[in-house]
Amino acid sequence: MSERYDAIVIGTGQSGPALAQRFDREGLRVAVIERKHFGGTCVNTGCIPTKTLVASARVAHMARRAAEYGVDLGSAVTVDMKRVKARKDAVVALSRVGVTDWMEGLKNGRVFRGHARFTGRRTVRVNGEELAADRIFINVGGRAFVPDIRGLDTVPYLTNSTTMEVDALPEHLIVIGGSYIGLEFAQAFRRFGSRVTVVEMADRLIPREDADVSEAVRDILQAEGIAVRTGTKCLSVSERDGRIALGGAGDGGKPQVEGSHLLLAVGRRPNTDDLGLDTAGVEVDDNGFVTVDDQCRTSVDGIWAIGDVNGRGAFTHTSYNDHEIVAANIFDDDNRRISDRVPCYGLFIDPPLGRVGLTEREVRERGIKALAAKRMMTTVGRARERGETQGFMKVVVDAGTKEVLGAAILGVNGDEAVQVFLTAMAERLPATSIARTMHIHPTVSEYLPTLIGDLKPLC
Repeated sequence: MSERYDAIVIGTGQSGPALAQRFDREGLRVAVIERKHFGGTCVNTGCIPTKTLVASARVAHMARRAAEYGVDLGSAVTVDMKRVKARKDAVVALSRVGVTDWMEGLKNGRVFRGHARFTGRRTVRVNGEELAADRIFINVGGRAFVPDIRGLDTVPYLTNSTTMEVDALPEHLIVIGGSYIGLEFAQAFRRFGSRVTVVEMADRLIPREDADVSEAVRDILQAEGIAVRTGTKCLSVSERDGRIALGGAGDGGKPQVEGSHLLLAVGRRPNTDDLGLDTAGVEVDDNGFVTVDDQCRTSVDGIWAIGDVNGRGAFTHTSYNDHEIVAANIFDDDNRRISDRVPCYGLFIDPPLGRVGLTEREVRERGIKALAAKRMMTTVGRARERGETQGFMKVVVDAGTKEVLGAAILGVNGDEAVQVFLTAMAERLPATSIARTMHIHPTVSEYLPTLIGDLKPLC
């Protein structure tokens, strides 16, 4: 006999708990299933722990620069990785406990700790119990993708998850993957004191971005002593005298590098392998992501996939927005859709990159008649005052409607300032609405009207 609920939520990442709470508030009975740590990737191995490490690394970096600001620390800066990890663990624990208490405190909810598998289109089994509901939500997230590299099975390696357990400084960290995860770890460990080499198969770092962004990010990292090798193909790894040797034809005629530790940061894969989705008839794509429509509904009526598992976004904010879309359609008679949201994300190296909308390259490829402007951070007062003038800001605007098509701010507070554009884009306001708004001085945002004033035809 199945125990019946109004809803079953499998997984407690960023969208699952909020959706479970909404069912609870509506007076509906909800089952919440979690097989490991509450909070999903963001809380346990993603945003919160990595940004905590980035914060510790920034303190070390600024301490080394103290003399530039007239501050004498009196001795060399040292980093205690055990204390860095302990601080990270404490921050993670606070968030994890918060989510756990939240779910266990639901008035109409019950928490199941264990692995869930579908036994039918409306039934799930966990810990030997069968649960049934007319609405089931898959929020199981993803894990690090391990590429097929020759020799990888002969050497130890780290992923974003296992790097969370590192409490000693790697002598030389080799990072395979020159995108968001890899670059954040690369800079952090360099600032902790490791030698770091980043190896990327594409011709440039973060290839989804415009070339000028990629080059500026490379310049920032190399200025801190990080070795960057792009265009590296035919990778192989082997053990050599207790060290890890990475081979591959590529950048600068340097086919091999040896290090003490290897970090794989080449993407994510969804946790859909062992859910019994075939039993329920839920379709997945070739990469294992659950196929969903514009409102997170799967191929089976009554089953939704929310968060990273649906392949429609790889960020905490897209996951949370999935919950908002689902709740709006189920409870509020509000036809919200995935396609309504403006793409936005950040790269949290220091200084950070904030990105919204289309890249300049995408605008060109689509043949949109547009205006563009670019301003270096060296012209921004806030950046000069803080002694952090790396990077630039740029925007692309539709030549006809004057609506913002996309923007990038690589520089101090860029991850915050870029959201001025995000709001304008969501409301489909013309760029002149930003230009005619008075902004607070001294901030990075106050230069956005000046940037817009520099708009010229995109050649």
